[in-house]
Amino acid sequence: METESNRLHISFLPLPAQGHMIPMIDIAKAFATRGAKITVITSPAFAAIFSKQIERANQLGLEFHVQTVKFPSTEVGMPEGWENTDATAYSQNQPKFGEALSLLREPVLRILEKHRTDCLVTDFFFAWATDVAARLKIPRLVFGGTSIIAVCAEEVIARHQPHKGVSCDSETFLVPHLPGDIKLTRNQLPEHLRRLVENDFSKHAGEALESELKSFGSIFNSFYELEKDYADYYRNVLGRKAWHIGPVSLCNSDTADKVQRGKEASIGRHECLQWLDSKKPNSVVYVCFGSLTRFSSQQLSEIAKGLEASQQDFLWIVKGDKNQEQDWLPEGFEERMDGKGLIIRGWAPQLLILDHESIGGFVTHCGWNSTLESISAGVPMVTWPMFADQFYNEKLVVQVLGIGAGVGSNLFAVFAEGAKLVSRDDIDKAVRRVMAGEEAEVMRRRAKVIHEMARKAVAEGGSSDSDLTSLIEELKQHKAACESK
Repeated sequence: METESNRLHISFLPLPAQGHMIPMIDIAKAFATRGAKITVITSPAFAAIFSKQIERANQLGLEFHVQTVKFPSTEVGMPEGWENTDATAYSQNQPKFGEALSLLREPVLRILEKHRTDCLVTDFFFAWATDVAARLKIPRLVFGGTSIIAVCAEEVIARHQPHKGVSCDSETFLVPHLPGDIKLTRNQLPEHLRRLVENDFSKHAGEALESELKSFGSIFNSFYELEKDYADYYRNVLGRKAWHIGPVSLCNSDTADKVQRGKEASIGRHECLQWLDSKKPNSVVYVCFGSLTRFSSQQLSEIAKGLEASQQDFLWIVKGDKNQEQDWLPEGFEERMDGKGLIIRGWAPQLLILDHESIGGFVTHCGWNSTLESISAGVPMVTWPMFADQFYNEKLVVQVLGIGAGVGSNLFAVFAEGAKLVSRDDIDKAVRRVMAGEEAEVMRRRAKVIHEMARKAVAEGGSSDSDLTSLIEELKQHKAACESK
């Protein structure tokens, strides 16, 4: 029986970015449902964004607390409150961003010292977190927010540099030693790997990796059956300790939880559901590129024309307001697509949308959150990777799992800045492959099987449920051992 003396108090320190905060809050909820007391440390801006979600967790009987710490943006020469802006400010200030993360060390340490905690869970990029945890004599768990295949592939490429042997950036090379015969091009790698030079990002990432190797271990938002070969490689070949506790988005089973996850939606859930309810099962393609991607006007126009050519019903999430679209939206497009397509400008309740029976495919940037949410919903994907771990995730979806088709995106471009144009014909072709015909049916059947695997993984006795149980038991043993000294 759980007593106050052996109850865990776990502190979470997410990166101040939507794609990192959302799964971190879900992970915190997973621990809270096992009786842990949770403290989330974040900036006032992000605390406001996630306040409804945390309030709801407390209403359900979970114990969530929030401690705010000012993000030191002005101290490193960035605008005040930048952490609540969009990707443009982030990309222009990337070196300063890493510097700001390092300045959080002392204020976070003071919070942890004041509110006695048994474990610190932080984002991968807080390189100082392992030393802080050691000073407090508590374990530090690392959460990177990526797939296991991405971590393995990047480490293998960094170690063995197989791309040095190719003659040009567009020539494919095999990632050696890694299961699945994964092939990439230099164009699909970040600059520090492609050119084999150190930059500010690679320096910071290297420090973060060194810190991770000294930590208690890593948490992955994935499940063993999904990435079995790569989970085994991570443990047995790379020699790293990890727990696979996902898909963590499945802790949001209630409609209200799905709607309140992340920013406030730009469309009412009833309006969104009413439109989806009017469509036949598997007839709508959902189009969304995450919170960071920023396409050119020309590319947005090609997407619109490609969707129209595919003749599929669509629900498309577009960043920005309607006035900013006048230079790219094809003339008469919305009139022609009336009833056939719905454009949502801003934030949308993605879990609610993907779980709807009318959704038959997802055009995605292959960010790990979106990829795993699509897998959890049993929805095949049109893959359009651009940067970060997205090209590795595409390989998992298309090549390993066989539940997607690519548009032909093949150039690493941070936030899609400077990305090569993907034509309307390529978009049309990929959407048709996933939405209609025999190939689409094969993908859909395969996606439904993996969807059931995901649900079983987080159910009682499943692989993710068991990993979470094992992790909590280890943390309790560590706490007891420290208290007995």
